[in-house]
Amino acid sequence: MSTPAEKLAAIFALTEVEANVFRGESQDLRLPQLFGGQVLGQASMAMTRTVLADKRLHSLHGYFVRAGRANAPVMYEVETVQDGRSFCRRRLTAWQDGKVIFVGDGSFHVVEEGMHHQRDAPVVPPPETLPTELELLAGDIDLMAEIRSRYEVADAIEIRPVEPIDPSSPIRHAPNKSFWFRFGKIDIQDAEVHRSLLGYASDTALLITSLLPHGVSDMQRDMRVASLDHAIWFHAHCAVDEWLLYVTDSPWSGAGRGLARGSIFDRHGRLVASVAQEGLIRKL
Repeated sequence: MSTPAEKLAAIFALTEVEANVFRGESQDLRLPQLFGGQVLGQASMAMTRTVLADKRLHSLHGYFVRAGRANAPVMYEVETVQDGRSFCRRRLTAWQDGKVIFVGDGSFHVVEEGMHHQRDAPVVPPPETLPTELELLAGDIDLMAEIRSRYEVADAIEIRPVEPIDPSSPIRHAPNKSFWFRFGKIDIQDAEVHRSLLGYASDTALLITSLLPHGVSDMQRDMRVASLDHAIWFHAHCAVDEWLLYVTDSPWSGAGRGLARGSIFDRHGRLVASVAQEGLIRKL
């Protein structure tokens, strides 16, 4: 029987309906709209399917044009922009119900050695010493049930916050947070699937960082929180069913928008991806 993580990974096995056009099945997380991480992960896989195996996706930039429906598939159309010796680039449009919901650009690069540096990973407690996100809410049965119903992916991704934040009683907090995460064991060796899952996870709890200085939560009925655009740079391969540390900060918010940035490190302190996102954070 498939594990929850393997069921999640299955949504990246896209169906090619015609040349450079793919269909991706959707995962209903009972959110008000389609989860942006799903679109990011499927978009990366769709573009990858049109590129020769000697090049790897190293960056994906996209805009969420309109909210999608979680109970309907998404169509992805890929356009070739460039096929060079070292780099190639693809442009993608995602459709649902005949309307564009996402547009994005991806860049692929051959594997090569080069000068290397990276920011240091922060020193934080190891994941084994920290409670899971759901364990932290064990005293609030109603909130725990709501989070489970909204984020069924909790069964596929284990999250252990370094700095616990209670969404039911938000308080003003510095605009930074970090948490360990990993997917359940996935019996899949395909690096592209792991990269798609990392793109999926990169949209998890990132924009919430921009809410922290204002003492509000995305679970409040009077808050409208939605991703507007998203960028991720893949620096190194990693296995997403092993522990990864997501370190986020928000340098700015205003005009109904918030900006958040993230760095994803593996257990050994290697920087495997960098992320940036701007989103709507409107109080109704």
